[in-house]
Amino acid sequence: MTDLLWPFASFGIVTAIVLVGVLLIWHIFRERRSGFPLQDERTQRITGKAATYALYIGSYFMIALMWIRLLGKEFQGFPALDMDYALVSSILVLSVSFMILSWYFGRRADS
Repeated sequence: MTDLLWPFASFGIVTAIVLVGVLLIWHIFRERRSGFPLQDERTQRITGKAATYALYIGSYFMIALMWIRLLGKEFQGFPALDMDYALVSSILVLSVSFMILSWYFGRRADS
């Protein structure tokens, strides 16, 4: 990243982290004031199911990423994959898949 864009990117990253933290704390306080239990059997089952599927999706993504890196480097002569981007993309796939699956299983009727 160029020296000109880095301060703007850093400010954007810090702003996003602070915003997510504030929203998370606000959501926790709102749930506690509602008077309903935060975790019951249904939400624990939904969270467990979403976490299991997100782990599988993330593991398969990382295995595919390693195979693409290996085959691309050895047989096609591609330059080595930057591990920083591979790590960030793996974390994003795990996190986003968990959020989407939690939302999906929460909206879907119990089966």
